[in-house]
Amino acid sequence: MAHTIDVLSDSTGETGERVVRAALLQFPQATVAVRRHVRVRTKEAVEPILEAAARDGALLVFSVVSPELSRFIREQTAERHIEAIDVIGSVIGRLEAFLCAQPLNRPGALLPLGEAYFRRMEAVEFTVKSDAGRDPRLLAEADLILVGVSRTSKTPLSTLLAQRGLKVANLTLAYGVRPPLELERAPQDRIVGLTIAVEKLCSIRQERLRLLGMPPETQYAVREHVARELAFAEELFSAHPSWPIVDITERSVEEPAAIIVQQMHSPLSLPPIAPADMPARGGGGAC
Repeated sequence: MAHTIDVLSDSTGETGERVVRAALLQFPQATVAVRRHVRVRTKEAVEPILEAAARDGALLVFSVVSPELSRFIREQTAERHIEAIDVIGSVIGRLEAFLCAQPLNRPGALLPLGEAYFRRMEAVEFTVKSDAGRDPRLLAEADLILVGVSRTSKTPLSTLLAQRGLKVANLTLAYGVRPPLELERAPQDRIVGLTIAVEKLCSIRQERLRLLGMPPETQYAVREHVARELAFAEELFSAHPSWPIVDITERSVEEPAAIIVQQMHSPLSLPPIAPADMPARGGGGAC
């Protein structure tokens, strides 16, 4: 049976949709259509979305910072018997009490530009230049180096981690080809190996070939060749026991990213994001 989830947001809708899609990974057999409704900031704009949700028996996931609009949505979904989840309102309410401060209640509110912002921009620029080992000389400057065979999520992982302010380089291992000497000269405590199950990698590569209009029997996706590539990578990893190895099989990109950050040392320890003029507070409790 197909199900529908409506994601309603007063901004881009990325927060709500990411939460939904991350949760849906726990239900791989479910057939779900996700409809995203963005920049919904008035009761008039909400009405047709609620009508469609009620008609289709959809689940409504909403991310709205206006207390008035949020209250309206809660009232209307209850009245129309629509299952609904408020993904940000309850968090804002708890933070308001914990921080003893009033929220901006402004859709799409952005942090002020500061050191953390410019660090992230620099990291993203570096990561783009360092993708797929384009310039091995940059390996020495990287905060993190991801190593693995083709289609082991090196680029998506690099991009995600760069958005956290990390300068990430990644290197694709080719069967029988020795990695550049720059990899050996780079700080070894910044290198992470990526691996994946043979069958899963074959499936990913076959889909890639299909999208490129190439025959699936191309050697790139043939099981025997894929197994040789992974064995070649494993030999390299075994020769460098200090490299953490992360298996990305059946994992969304966010999960190995979290594992990598947790496993690495101080270069990946990023300062918390907080307004510069906010005094440090210890614990929760009364204001």
